[in-house]
Amino acid sequence: MQLKKNTAIIDANVIIRYLLKDNKEMYEIAESFFKEVFANKKVAYVLQAVIAEVVYVLIKLYKIDKQKVVAVIEDLLLHKNIKVQDKEVIMYAFDIFKNNNLDFVDCLICAYSNKIKVFSFDKKVNNFIKQHSNNLSVGV
Repeated sequence: MQLKKNTAIIDANVIIRYLLKDNKEMYEIAESFFKEVFANKKVAYVLQAVIAEVVYVLIKLYKIDKQKVVAVIEDLLLHKNIKVQDKEVIMYAFDIFKNNNLDFVDCLICAYSNKIKVFSFDKKVNNFIKQHSNNLSVGV
C-alpha cells in the first residue's frame, strides 16, 4: 500500500475521542486533525480492524445504539479524504449490521462472501451467506 506523505493511518482511540468528546485534550487534538482532513489538507486512512474496534467500543462499552453508531461512522467514512481499506466491503458490512442480529466482524465476513469463499462454523454467518451470497461461500 503506497500512501502519500499527507496521509496518516488513524487509530480507533482518535475516532472515539473525536466522536464522544469525552476527553477535552484528546478531542481537541483529534478535532484539529479532522479539520485538516475535511479541508483537504490531510488524508486519514482507516483499517478495517480499527472500524471494528470503534463499533465494538461504542456499542458494548459506551452502550450507544447500534443504528446511531452506524450512521455516525458511515457519515465519517464517506468523506473523500477518509480512505478505508476495502471501503465497499465495509459499507456493505454496515448494511448487513443495521438489519441483522450479527456482530460487526461477522457482518464483515459476510460482506466478503460475495468476493471470496468463507469457511465458518458460525451458524448465523453461514445462514446469512446461504441466503444472500452469490454461492461463492462454503460453510460447515
